[in-house]
Amino acid sequence: MEGQSSPCHNTTDKKLTELALLYQFSTTLLSTIRLNKLTHLILTALTSGSSPLFERAMLFLHNEKSHTLQGMLGVTNGTSENLIVVGSSANPLSSRWDISDEVISRQRATEFCNRIRATRIDIDGSCDIINRVMTRNSLFHTDEASNDNCPACNSLRNLGVTVFAAVPLLSRDKNLGMIAVDNPLSGNRITLDDLHFLQLLANQAAMAIENSMLYNRIEEAHSNLRDARERLVRGERLAAVGEMAAKLAHELKNPLITIGGFARRLLKTLVSNSREHRYADTISKEVDRLEKMLTDILTFSSKPMICFNYAHCDLEEILKECFEICSAPLDDNNISLVTSFEGGPWTVLGDAHQLKQVFLNLILNASESMESGGTLTVSLKKAVRDKETVIVSIRDTGGGIHPDMMKRIFDPFFTTKPKGTGLGLAIVKRILMNHNGAIEAANQDQGAVFRVRLPLA
Repeated sequence: MEGQSSPCHNTTDKKLTELALLYQFSTTLLSTIRLNKLTHLILTALTSGSSPLFERAMLFLHNEKSHTLQGMLGVTNGTSENLIVVGSSANPLSSRWDISDEVISRQRATEFCNRIRATRIDIDGSCDIINRVMTRNSLFHTDEASNDNCPACNSLRNLGVTVFAAVPLLSRDKNLGMIAVDNPLSGNRITLDDLHFLQLLANQAAMAIENSMLYNRIEEAHSNLRDARERLVRGERLAAVGEMAAKLAHELKNPLITIGGFARRLLKTLVSNSREHRYADTISKEVDRLEKMLTDILTFSSKPMICFNYAHCDLEEILKECFEICSAPLDDNNISLVTSFEGGPWTVLGDAHQLKQVFLNLILNASESMESGGTLTVSLKKAVRDKETVIVSIRDTGGGIHPDMMKRIFDPFFTTKPKGTGLGLAIVKRILMNHNGAIEAANQDQGAVFRVRLPLA
């Protein structure tokens, strides 16, 4: 009859509407490469509006390392605010959807979303549902509650999911995960048309998600390459500066030795309380300081070759020699020494002179941090997990190292001392690396502790 539309006409209109929505959905997914925003757009499109396709949508992505489905996002009709239409709202073919960062934040903060993100489902073949979706790459739909004895089904049931549909995210024959949907409030059945439309949306979503992942990997690789290039350029500059510094230090050291020698000769001939004696004493001390600075620069610039075949070193003897050398500064600063060398022998292969330089540097640094007195504790013990490794701990009570400086203390030319070169700990680290050892620093109790690791002979 005139004025009435035929069933065929209604079906055609529905198909055109679905095609228009699919086109708008596809255009929307192409508008962003941010994975976070992309997932919110996908699930919000499934649950938004006055007559949403589904009341809840959940996204799980495949973690290939752990071979699990990892919950990423959950959106409900109650948290799914209307999408922003960009373009002509009257013509879906010339518009797309968008979502604000505020809406994204609100959706991620919901209890349901947090429960989804805390969910992990094993893909071990024991669950027929997960096996069908993730292994056979086919859509699953049930109108009945799932199996009580299945761990995967229990994980879904804990989310309030009983009657639902799940569709795989397939892109170029790769399964990225799955989207699960249900209608828990109204209990509306999920029809075959709904499933067909869900499958089409999932195919579009999978390609967009994979493209976003690939883009993120390219961005990460580009960032790593840029960092590597900057490190290479910085390394070349430091190498050039180091070479120049070594040449300059070598040229300056000879005249400094001459100046220091004459200053010390003058000190022997001048009256001890005279002005000239004070001047000569100042010259001598400053020359000694400059000589030490130049020695540090030359030591750091050189790369000593160490032969491990002939030198067996006793760490306990080396440390005791260091204590004798440092006895004066320890006494002057009123520092008490506590040692623990039980469980030896502590024999390592290496250069005794250079190892002595390592521990002298650490002990003197510790004593300088305790100007008002304190306790220096030095111990030798074997590593807990590796009995072939000895750990030398040097702990002070000097207040510790500022956290902002902790990461930089082994960097060349970084120092907190007014007259320091910033090469002491850098040289220590290099010597230990040449001995197949390592050093680490931390704050403990009332001060700092340096732990030196060396392989036992």
